[in-house]
Amino acid sequence: MSEQDNQTSVRRFLSVFQYSRVAIEIVWSTSAALTIVMAITTLIAGVLPAAIASIGGLFVDAVATAINSQGQEAELARSDVLRYVLIEAGLVVLMTGAQKANGVCQSILRVLLGNKINVMILEKALTLELAHFEDAEYYDKLVRARREASSRPLSLVIKTFDLIRDLIALLTIGLFLLQFSVYAVLLLALAGIPAFVAEAKFSGEAFRIHRRRSAERRMQIYLEMVLTREDGVKEVKLLQLGKLFLDRYVNIFRDIYKEDRNLVLRRGFWGYVLGLLASAAFYFAYGWVGLAAIAGAITIGQMTMYIAQFRLGQNAVTNSLTSVNGMYEDNLYLSNLTEYLAHKVPEQSGDQVAGPDPADGIRFEGVSFYYPGSKTPALDNVSLHIRPGESLAIVGENGSGKTTLIKLLTRLYQPTSGTIYLEGLDLADWDINALRQKIGVIFQDFARYQMLVGENIGIGDVEDLEEQNLIEEAARKGMADEFVKDLPAAYQTQLGTWFKDGKELSGGQWQKIALSRAFMRSKADILILDEPTAAIDARAEAEIFAHFRDLTANKISIIISHRFSTVRMADHIIVLEKAAIMEEGSHQELLAADGQYATLFNLQAKGYQ
Repeated sequence: MSEQDNQTSVRRFLSVFQYSRVAIEIVWSTSAALTIVMAITTLIAGVLPAAIASIGGLFVDAVATAINSQGQEAELARSDVLRYVLIEAGLVVLMTGAQKANGVCQSILRVLLGNKINVMILEKALTLELAHFEDAEYYDKLVRARREASSRPLSLVIKTFDLIRDLIALLTIGLFLLQFSVYAVLLLALAGIPAFVAEAKFSGEAFRIHRRRSAERRMQIYLEMVLTREDGVKEVKLLQLGKLFLDRYVNIFRDIYKEDRNLVLRRGFWGYVLGLLASAAFYFAYGWVGLAAIAGAITIGQMTMYIAQFRLGQNAVTNSLTSVNGMYEDNLYLSNLTEYLAHKVPEQSGDQVAGPDPADGIRFEGVSFYYPGSKTPALDNVSLHIRPGESLAIVGENGSGKTTLIKLLTRLYQPTSGTIYLEGLDLADWDINALRQKIGVIFQDFARYQMLVGENIGIGDVEDLEEQNLIEEAARKGMADEFVKDLPAAYQTQLGTWFKDGKELSGGQWQKIALSRAFMRSKADILILDEPTAAIDARAEAEIFAHFRDLTANKISIIISHRFSTVRMADHIIVLEKAAIMEEGSHQELLAADGQYATLFNLQAKGYQ
């Protein structure tokens, strides 16, 4: 083996302890008392097996003495037999109790730790930006962290304790075997190394395979979701997609299975072959001790003790090497969690809660934005000014940058270049919470929360979630009150089909719930509606926007819509095309300019003739 290979092996061995401190800290912070009990019971379980084997050897010698003696000597030997039986029984009871207590602690800690790690992962998720969730590579980190790491810290701590237990056992056993021969100790130590080397290799290979598969496993989860959730099953049935998606699911499994089967077969074969070396070492020692007893070098009781000690020692070597390999694998998996939690998220919050010039409104100056990895701008050198009390409508074809502009304004994204100002203050200098309290927004792909009606509306402003009168007022503004009053429990009705007694709504009704959620944000100075009325008929939309104009008379309002009956009501209109502002002005000014806006308006008007 080359020097480089030796260094790699040393680094690999030392890496088993890389995350042990982190894991112990996490487990300790979960429950210090349970961790201490686990440590004590592990220590007891490490010392007692060798002691029990030693007492067993003394018991055999006492029995042999009782058989071959007479008189007082035989009586003393029989007393020793009884004493050794009681001592060994007591040690077995103590060891069994320690093992049971250790198992109970592990079971309780597993539950507590699983919750703690999941909370840590979710707390980290709250700090991430939207771009992280849209980045497949980073999302794979999140999936890997959630899949395995919640159980790995406890597993690593348990294996660390197990290793300490086995090392204590080996030290104790080694002291006994030294009385027989130093070569017996060396034989015991060397017998398990080949199996350890092979297991370390396969553990690392298994981890790398699992890490590489994150995307495939996410695709399997996605296909399961499409085939089993109500929001996808309609098209699956109507378009007869079931077999196609199921075949893809099975094909992914087959690819994974082939790789797993190959690894398991190789791991099993070499584990068996190299395990035979350890067995051969044991039976060599077995014969060696037996011949020593025949030669009279040791007693029958000592022979029994040495055989038992060697068997225990062999098991301890195997277990300790297995623990080291398990720790290596746990460290590899725990690196997923550490990598995810340690990811540095740029501080996106300033400290300002108000701008120096409230009368300046919103100002975009030369703002451009590129999605990660894209060479085509989603927004290209956009400059725009929206004054307080002014309503702005944004029109344009899909992909022209309308929603991107809104995401930049709400600081879900950061501009690639240029600056956005609110009240004369750079958006980056605003306290993120203060900024978002000033903005109410509903996107076209709004969430349909599987919650009560009142909660679905009230979360528009979580501070007023319990204010029933404000919830009902928001429902009236969003025109949801018309159907909410007819629901089985009105505002206490469970929505969606995921939970018992849930009531499913039509697309238009869900949109009115979402609109009401936006109107719930009554303290906002800016109200944004991004295609919120696509599933509502024209008459209902006209009524909603009549409300909207009244409610936003002294506020900035931004509307994205394809319906020009709505757009024409805005004070100012911009037409986005290929990520840039192509036209802007009032409805009448844009018609008079006879450009893209006029063309789109006339095309839509013909559709109603």
